[in-house]
Amino acid sequence: MTTAVRAAPTTAWLPFAEQPGCDGVRLYCLPHAGGSASAYRSWFGRLGPVSVRPVQPPGRETRLRDTPYDRMDRLVPDLTDAVLADTSPDGGTRPYAVYGHSLGALVGFELVREIRRRGGPMPVHLFVSGCAAPDLQEDGEPPVAGMTQDQVVALLRRIGGTPEWMLTDPTVLRMILPPFVADFSVRDSYAYRPLPPLDVPITALAATDDPRAGTADVAGWRDQTTGRFTAHTLTGGHFAVLEQAAVTHRYVDRALRGAFGPQLPGLSATDPREAPVAHH
Repeated sequence: MTTAVRAAPTTAWLPFAEQPGCDGVRLYCLPHAGGSASAYRSWFGRLGPVSVRPVQPPGRETRLRDTPYDRMDRLVPDLTDAVLADTSPDGGTRPYAVYGHSLGALVGFELVREIRRRGGPMPVHLFVSGCAAPDLQEDGEPPVAGMTQDQVVALLRRIGGTPEWMLTDPTVLRMILPPFVADFSVRDSYAYRPLPPLDVPITALAATDDPRAGTADVAGWRDQTTGRFTAHTLTGGHFAVLEQAAVTHRYVDRALRGAFGPQLPGLSATDPREAPVAHH
């Protein structure tokens, strides 16, 4: 049974204040299934003038009392309202980009398509990681909503990223499992709608040992843009982009420079982060 989700103010979706000195491009960061805004907190101050804006879905951390969404078509319109309100706080529009990991990549993709549908200002870039292309989402696994608690815990172990102590503490499990199951219901019920590709550059990041998204499936994102497409592969598992954040930051930095060139707001042409990125 689906419960209606009460519309939340923009500050609920974006719980962290902008970092001092980060007055350039806003980067809206969408977490993985069961994840929260804190997944990106360590990114603050690591991308020069880029303003990292972690998104907080309901049902966790600062929104623990809010009912989590269980369908994409209910989540995306409310998220779009919040992002559009945040990008145009004074009537003008701040340049922005979208980053999504795993489920967050799918949500980010549908967010950008909804903004396009509304005729809103489009992002300068879309970053996706740990996620097969939206038209390649069938993985043959049973819906998480129909799993027992033990089966859900086993899935969390297989994916990685959740400390073992959390998976063995009954109190913690009661807190983390509902948003995880709801988020996976968003994914399990997701139905890709063929629409014209986005006129937005896409950077896709994959990992060599990711059990959820093979490198070929991640490369399929190239069909979703008429703009520039770039793919990178890191060594590691599903959360390699978060565990190797410095490498991920360099890829983000490089892509945003491609969008703005020397005009990237607040960034000098001699910034030391122009050092070559190691191939992974």
